Amino acid sequence: MTLVLVTDHPAPTTDIEAELLAAIGARLEVAPTGSEAELVAMVAEADAILTCFRHVTPAVVRAGRQLRVIGRYGVGVDNIAVETATELGIPVTNVPVYCTDEVAEHALALLLALARGVVAYDASVRAGGWDIATAMPLHRLAGSTLGVVGFGQIGQAVAKRARAMGMTVLVASRSATLDDVAPFDAELSDLDDLLRRSDAVSLHVPSTAETHHLIDADRLALMRRSAFLINCARGAVVDLDALAAALRAGRLAGAGLDVFEPERLPVDHPLVGLPNTVLTPHVAFYSEESIAELQRQATQNVVDVLSGRVPANVVNGAQLAR
Repeated sequence: MTLVLVTDHPAPTTDIEAELLAAIGARLEVAPTGSEAELVAMVAEADAILTCFRHVTPAVVRAGRQLRVIGRYGVGVDNIAVETATELGIPVTNVPVYCTDEVAEHALALLLALARGVVAYDASVRAGGWDIATAMPLHRLAGSTLGVVGFGQIGQAVAKRARAMGMTVLVASRSATLDDVAPFDAELSDLDDLLRRSDAVSLHVPSTAETHHLIDADRLALMRRSAFLINCARGAVVDLDALAAALRAGRLAGAGLDVFEPERLPVDHPLVGLPNTVLTPHVAFYSEESIAELQRQATQNVVDVLSGRVPANVVNGAQLAR
């Protein structure tokens, strides 16, 4: 019987995966820990891998003697040895669109929490306080400017919601055109100009060599002292040490972060102790609906390959074609 090795999964159960795989006579086996040594031992008889956060290393890929596809629960594939898979002719699939609404809503939730002093007021009330001065001064978002960096589906969803809130939207993107931003009544800008002009900046770019520490000390210095920085993209896009220094020195009003470098923010990191931050543990993608959709799409990609069909999303398709 065809075997799909699941290194780890995003939901409490794998019922959705099991049902889709059973339809083609395949079964799944979940790795107990997802360690490299364990996966190397288990992948020998596997026809496919489904992975969420565990690392599918070159050693794991090479140990898969009959491996036909590696599927990722999610967008990024930096935890998968894509080059090794390509070398061996193995397609790597992903799910680029499944949580657009969730991430857009979370980005704006972080912005609203900062702009309205929600966390500070909540803590004050719980401690017995009842003072409007706790989070003063506050300013309305309507009429202010939001800079959206990256204009894929999530960036567009953020822009749409920001416009509905009465905000002016600036867009910085390597690929977006005037025609792309026109439906959102947004203005196309270069990144540095956007940082200078925005009252809040929301990041929605992938993690690449070009975007590593895209927001560093120099770019933070371009932002207004009254501005907020929101990151629901990838942790490596922001230099967190530089951000902490800017927040501590009052060169930035606040930051709302859902992603970090490293992935789990150390409890002694300077950002943790700052009152002008709102921090969440990489949960922007999550809703019950988005996770079920993620399971379906990731498994369907694998099912398609195992059934001899071209899946919806192949990360290394062009390289394999060559």
